[in-house]
Amino acid sequence: MTASASSPIGPYWPALSAIGLSEEAREARRHSIGGSDANIILSGSDEKVLRLWQEKRGEAEPEDLTGNLAVMLGSWSEAFNRQWYERDSGLAVSRVGISITSEQQPWRTCTLDGYVDALAAVWEAKHTNAFTSAEDALARWMPQLQHNMAVIGCERAVLSVIFGNAKWEVFEIAADWLYQDELLEAEQRFWDCVLTGEPPVALPPPPPPRPVGHREVSLEGSNAWAAAAADWIANRAAAATHKAATAALKELVEADVTRAFGHGIEAKRSKAGALSIRELGQ
Repeated sequence: MTASASSPIGPYWPALSAIGLSEEAREARRHSIGGSDANIILSGSDEKVLRLWQEKRGEAEPEDLTGNLAVMLGSWSEAFNRQWYERDSGLAVSRVGISITSEQQPWRTCTLDGYVDALAAVWEAKHTNAFTSAEDALARWMPQLQHNMAVIGCERAVLSVIFGNAKWEVFEIAADWLYQDELLEAEQRFWDCVLTGEPPVALPPPPPPRPVGHREVSLEGSNAWAAAAADWIANRAAAATHKAATAALKELVEADVTRAFGHGIEAKRSKAGALSIRELGQ
């Protein structure tokens, strides 16, 4: 049966030829790091990272995925995934396809699959094979989820996954600032390589944060929890101060300086241009 132009199916199910980025969007994507790029940067694959670097520098054309069944099916079924989530959760998904640029790092962008206003959460749709485990799915797409949360500045993401054709799961993931710091450092190193022309090296990915749980439990009777909680409260301000001081120190090191030192610390620049700070003598 063929749907007419006035049929409700029209706005949801595009022709295969309509799936994918325009030339203008593809060119714009070359000048920034998006969520799918974050997945590659933390993939641990030298081959994939090098290929992405070549694409960002304009030395290689982006891979043509129009003949890749898994990629095209995932793109085509995204609208179904969104409607299924809305039907099951009762929550609306908005801001579909909106592109956003980071206020802090203009070279970081994201294009939303959607946004759940009721949860203040980015929404991401995926379609994978039936044999993928939940743990593998979360590890594979965690960089993209944390990247998008960081770019937008929100604290939660929703990952809606179709496994094969008989299983669907939703995961809620909280923003993890430690993971996001490591991700930002990896992306910064990669982007520095794009700008300088020095080939990048794949970095080992950090352990992915776990999804938000569904149980509540009181640990008032745990001595270990009490001790750790006291340390956390006592050092929270110090951790924020340390993070701010690290950023301020890096800002003071000019682009042509490979090593700056004084007052018991030093800042050293790697060949890729990334700065690291440590105590002198360590």
